[in-house]
Amino acid sequence: MAGAKPGVHVVQLKPIQVPESLVKGNKFIKWDEGSQTGTPVTLKVDPKGYILYWKDQNKDMDFLDISYIRDTRTGRYAKVPKGSSRRPSAPEGKLRDQCMIGPSDVPTEDKTITICYGKDMTNIEFVNFVCASRDVAREWTEELLKFATNLLALNGSVLSYLEKAHTKLTHVLDVNGRIPVKNIIKMVAKDSRDDKRKVEKALESVGFMAGKDSFFNLPFQKMVSKNSKQNETIDPNKFSFEDFFSFYRHLIGRTEVDKVFDEVGAKKKPYLTVEQFVQFLNKQQRDPRLNEILYPYYTVRQAQDFIDEYESRANMAAKGHLSQDGFLRFLLSDDNNIVPPDSLDLSHDMNQPLAHYFCNSSHNTYLQGHQLTGRSSVEMYRQVLLTGCRCIELDCWDGRNADEEPIITHGYTMCTEVPFKEVIEAIAESAFKTSEYPVILSFENHCSQRQQAKMAAHCRNIFGDMLLTDTLDGFTLDTGVPLPSPSSLMRKIIVKNKKKHFHQREKPKQRPVKDTNSVDEGGGTGGGIGGSEGGKRSESVSEDNLSQGVPGPDANLEDVASDSSDSDDDDGDDDNEERRQFNVEKGTAGQEAEAGLEMSMLVNYVQPVHFHSFETSEKRNKSFEISSFVETQATSLLKEYPVEFVNYNKRQLSRIYPRGTRVDSSNFLPQIFWNAGCQLVALNFQTLDLAMQLNLGIFEYNNQCGYILKPDFMRRDDRRFDPFAESIMDGVVAATLTIKVISGQFLTDKKIGTYVEVDMYGLPTDTVRKRHRTRTVPNNGINPVYDEEPFVFKKVVLPTLAVIRLAVMDENNKLLGHRVLPVEGLRPGYRHIPLRNECNLPLLMPTVFVHINVKDYVPDDMSVYIDALINPIAYLSEQEKHSQQLAVLEDSEFVSAQPNGKTSGPTSPQHREVNPLNRTKSPTPAMPEEITKEKISKKPTHPIVKPETSNGQPNQFNQISLKENKGQPVSTIQSLLNDPALLVPTPLKDLKNQKAFFKVICKRDKELESLSKKHEKV
Repeated sequence: MAGAKPGVHVVQLKPIQVPESLVKGNKFIKWDEGSQTGTPVTLKVDPKGYILYWKDQNKDMDFLDISYIRDTRTGRYAKVPKGSSRRPSAPEGKLRDQCMIGPSDVPTEDKTITICYGKDMTNIEFVNFVCASRDVAREWTEELLKFATNLLALNGSVLSYLEKAHTKLTHVLDVNGRIPVKNIIKMVAKDSRDDKRKVEKALESVGFMAGKDSFFNLPFQKMVSKNSKQNETIDPNKFSFEDFFSFYRHLIGRTEVDKVFDEVGAKKKPYLTVEQFVQFLNKQQRDPRLNEILYPYYTVRQAQDFIDEYESRANMAAKGHLSQDGFLRFLLSDDNNIVPPDSLDLSHDMNQPLAHYFCNSSHNTYLQGHQLTGRSSVEMYRQVLLTGCRCIELDCWDGRNADEEPIITHGYTMCTEVPFKEVIEAIAESAFKTSEYPVILSFENHCSQRQQAKMAAHCRNIFGDMLLTDTLDGFTLDTGVPLPSPSSLMRKIIVKNKKKHFHQREKPKQRPVKDTNSVDEGGGTGGGIGGSEGGKRSESVSEDNLSQGVPGPDANLEDVASDSSDSDDDDGDDDNEERRQFNVEKGTAGQEAEAGLEMSMLVNYVQPVHFHSFETSEKRNKSFEISSFVETQATSLLKEYPVEFVNYNKRQLSRIYPRGTRVDSSNFLPQIFWNAGCQLVALNFQTLDLAMQLNLGIFEYNNQCGYILKPDFMRRDDRRFDPFAESIMDGVVAATLTIKVISGQFLTDKKIGTYVEVDMYGLPTDTVRKRHRTRTVPNNGINPVYDEEPFVFKKVVLPTLAVIRLAVMDENNKLLGHRVLPVEGLRPGYRHIPLRNECNLPLLMPTVFVHINVKDYVPDDMSVYIDALINPIAYLSEQEKHSQQLAVLEDSEFVSAQPNGKTSGPTSPQHREVNPLNRTKSPTPAMPEEITKEKISKKPTHPIVKPETSNGQPNQFNQISLKENKGQPVSTIQSLLNDPALLVPTPLKDLKNQKAFFKVICKRDKELESLSKKHEKV
């Protein structure tokens, strides 16, 4: 989404490496939350880390897709059976006794692995495994989380997902240790009979279902019914991946890939040569925007390496030949993936000030649903942090129990509540599991002073050294000092809460009420602790606020509240109505309590203040001050002050949150405010709508660390950026993107029509929605072929901020899968795009086959020149061809029959003539008339050329040339060019005697004389 470090990035990401101990497996007791008894199982992981599977004593097997594992826990945060040492009051039960394995002095929770899994963040399920050793539990917990969060695995190629599907089939067997055919059918076709028949026919084509009892020599057997093919089974030892790939090929055909194969150069033979394959790689698959030195062209050696790896026939590979199957394997492979690994890796410069990054941010993090009736959950904090979110919100209220412990809930609603202390414990445990970069806790504090003191104590005690309480060396809280970088704040938790400042007391001047309530520099109201500086600020910004249409400083405000109250006492019913609507949109954020001393002491680099104007913020120049804006207020500011908003975000943080009327927990499009450089664009993570899909897709990059470096011009003070600009900016190369959707594979297991939409999100001028859509292919979810005209995004002004969203929909407009891809990181050529679900988790089989062409944007009127610069040889060859074609017409002009039987010569010396001996054109250089006459007069080796008379009669040149060349049809211009006198350079003396030279000298003298007269007058 933004610029990475310059130069070639060395990828640090590593593929999954499964320890031998996990492949061999361990003995566990498995239990679920609803279980009354535990089940002894053997737990294993396949060698490539695709699935976690287990077998019980009855040989029944089950599995979990590791990509759907969201968290693993052991020790204090693992779930334990009822009646354990952690819950002494619970009744003892059979389950607890069964889980008491291994040394009795080791607590059960230390021997327990709790695995959280699910396809989104709200519907989480848990499964628990208890072993006999603390070390075994710890190893499985750590390794499984590594596998589940491995970005190379989550962004694997189609070939790797086919391997995963084959692994599921061959590792999860029936009680007889065989593969049920019904498992294969369910994988691709659940409801449609026609699709089931296709699967059975494809299996028969590769020799795994004959349907006759006489075929027992094949690796299958009947189980129950001789007439039911779905009750047949396959020997897993004889069902290799080669057989599975052949089944895949027979099932979906891939004729569109064979068409590409023929177009590349295999029309007359069933293979590609290594030379043809190299040409295909360099012409189609290589990004033309790459530097040729840093990223050189593919060589024959590299092409041969690909052939050796993906061509299954050794004899063909040895000859440098690539078959259709080998070509398809390459197109499906990791070497041809849509996203380069360096985009996924931590490739951005993480040493810039914190304000120079987009930060993955959450709004009302505790809610799992509706804003008025939703359920609050501690688990949501864990799930949001595990996705890479680095800014979470805590709405704190006074607890009403006897212990007076603070709670977290949505105030004045029917939402449930959760204990503040449990939330802090969950944050401490999950904050840095998937990213070590800083986490910002955005407090909306409604607690009393006493309970705020408890909150501060819990933060200090539970977070410990992770809590940032002191400023870093070199980053003081002074004017003009930038914020520290994410790298310098690694594994630190930063508190954003109202801060109470202490100033030297001065007797405030007597003012009207609305002025005494104005905002001072950092704490309280003007009538309280505020200093004289606050009074001056309130006077200077009141007019600005009115002009911007935002609440002014004459409100009853708390100075340091990011979402402080904006009510004021201006006259007028219209103003009051507008103000009431504004407060409704802000929700409870405008009603925070006064900051307590203990909580204030935890606040440093993220100090919330009420926003007055961009001018005021620029004058203050305090990077540690942050203002929060409800989406409507931020939109108004962006419309009226786009450049100022961008400049504000270069210096300090801003937080944008949804308006209070979004009670359904819907989201606004975050791209709107990313375009202005807003860092903390907070969304409702429980709602996986389009906005959340874009957010999850974009923050997957840069190692999913939660921070994305903003483009250069959104960080530098010497650059001006207007987010509404439509013209190309200095230093930014616009792009042209073309996407052709060719086909889809395994888009749905239902027999239903499908289509594909391709949208772009970026600057307003780059955003294209609901314009590019394929036709609907009816009744085909397995292998629809679209193959329509490409979708062209002619001019992408700012590719670094633009993303493509490719969405597959059924005929009822239901989302089947999608993918969000940054324009800057797209690989051109023929690519397969594995699809994701709404929560950006990979789907197993669905893919889309596309052709992508991405290049630098060139205006239409400049395209000819750019083509000539890119390939001058081809351009000159084309010009040569055009000249040869025009030569035929020029011949008819040079020699044309006259009424008297004579021929007329050329009308000008610039005409070209074809040499009858070699049939090549001989261009005559255009020469000044004086030079031509002079040269001919010096050496008259041929008749003197005289111009044609005005009455159209034959001139002297025609008559002489016809007399001397009656039997020798040599063209006149050719004879002129053969004259060696034309090759003799003209001396400088002679050039100075020419008429043209005298004209230039006279013109120069006149201009000098005119300038001299003007100078004398002055």
